[in-house]
Amino acid sequence: MPVPAEDLPNPVYPAKVRNAYNRLVLHCLRQGEEPPGSVPQMVRWACERPLTEWPLRLSPDAFPGTALLVDPDTRLPHQLCLEWEVSAADPVAEIFENERIREALAVCRAAKAPQAYTAFRALLTSRPVLTGSELALLGGDPDCGMLLLDVIKRCYEPVPASYLRRGTYRQCARCRCLMVPLLHGGYRCELDRCRRDGTSDEGMPLCADKGGVFQLSRPPRVFITSHGLAETDLQTALGERFGITAEMWPNYDAYDLRVPLPGRRHWAVYVKDRVNPVLLARSLKPFRNDPPYDRAFLVVPRYRFRDNEAYGRQFRRNLQENLVDRLTLLDDGDFLRLVADEISTRRDPRTEGGRRA
Repeated sequence: MPVPAEDLPNPVYPAKVRNAYNRLVLHCLRQGEEPPGSVPQMVRWACERPLTEWPLRLSPDAFPGTALLVDPDTRLPHQLCLEWEVSAADPVAEIFENERIREALAVCRAAKAPQAYTAFRALLTSRPVLTGSELALLGGDPDCGMLLLDVIKRCYEPVPASYLRRGTYRQCARCRCLMVPLLHGGYRCELDRCRRDGTSDEGMPLCADKGGVFQLSRPPRVFITSHGLAETDLQTALGERFGITAEMWPNYDAYDLRVPLPGRRHWAVYVKDRVNPVLLARSLKPFRNDPPYDRAFLVVPRYRFRDNEAYGRQFRRNLQENLVDRLTLLDDGDFLRLVADEISTRRDPRTEGGRRA
């Protein structure tokens, strides 16, 4: 029989892992299925068996195909697993945003410094790993460190020794997160996009200084750094292709990008690099209308649609009725083509952010 987590002296596994195991065992017994015999066996299930092979009764849309919950090489949860753990519009909201992000928002609003909040979000996106010296030097950073140093310090945690090999850490060349050393050599990035794109398995070396090495905790790395990279990739593409300067996280994160277009029009964009379209659709809320916008979009990287050809259909089937006519889902390539069409048909030389013909 499962043992209540609170009754275990000096437990080996965190409470949420023990609770997950206990609930899985009880579920299997109720379904007449043979349960995993231990937490390591449960992890083996998650490494080897896609959810379609688990004794679960979920709608077809809820099953993410053949994806696994845990990486078989690193034994770390995939993003899919984290999305199931916290089903919210932005999964990190309940476990990170309510504390650190909202704290940063409150401080910046009190100081009337929206630019400091934007710099703070950019920091979490572009620098998920800091040495002790770099973290200390942020105290003199005029962009956000001087105002938000205490919040920033609580966003980062010491890196465990499991990331260290032969005295050196390795950072992913794309996302700058630390790569996980594999048992039989090589490294692997934790982010879905980097693994799928075949980012180098060696990464860039990083040596610790006397102050140590610190990184964002796992959920923010997945849901802030990863999403932030998709956001900045889209911002960069708008600038390079059309000369458009999209505003990031306007008015203290009303939405992700505000895109100026000909005719003094603006589009509001959320960018979400999410595995499961069902969880995403069911938890979305209307955009804040300050600053105002003419159309609202949810943009998802194209590779998610390639990995799941039903992504758009599953999203639309599960979208709340009050959003059906207010929000358009597109992949990033289709969104950029739509911007190009909008510019070609509504070009206005007076429009800020638009490039003259």
